[in-house]
Amino acid sequence: MIVSGPAFAEDLYKHGVTQSLGTDRRATAVGDLLTVVIVQAAESSSTMLNGSRKSSALNGRFAAGSINERAELALGGSYDGRGEVRRSEKFVTQMSASIVQVLPNGDLMIDGSQRMKINGEETLVEVRGRIRPADIDGEDRVASNRIADAQINYNGKGFVSRSAKPGLIQRLFSFLGLS
Repeated sequence: MIVSGPAFAEDLYKHGVTQSLGTDRRATAVGDLLTVVIVQAAESSSTMLNGSRKSSALNGRFAAGSINERAELALGGSYDGRGEVRRSEKFVTQMSASIVQVLPNGDLMIDGSQRMKINGEETLVEVRGRIRPADIDGEDRVASNRIADAQINYNGKGFVSRSAKPGLIQRLFSFLGLS
């Protein structure tokens, strides 16, 4: 059983802190935390067609007395080339970021990083940028597409990222233009 003394009005009110009964307090001050919901999708496609055709002909005839010779030379060549590159990426995560500065117009500068190590693979996600307080929802979340001057970095190190890189021989062939 917890025994407590009488309740006073001063216990319910903190000087200098006003809170609305209709809304929750949102992250608005330096040091406050908010959740950044990062959803980035990128898709690109590039196609190139190239073709050339060339032909040359040389005809000649020689006639003298009973000699009647004829010669023909024809040269030609053609080339048709086609290249296509398609790339599609999607990155989805949530992470916390701190408000590091309140700008004179009320916008907030945020900065945050998240480091994870799973099965020997180390991943680092960093986010920086400027947000408007109006873009922060009731659960202190902001979508990455609402961050101005956003800098979102995603880097990984470990077995998977090492396996995705070409080997030494493949890089040498690529450098020499043989792959």
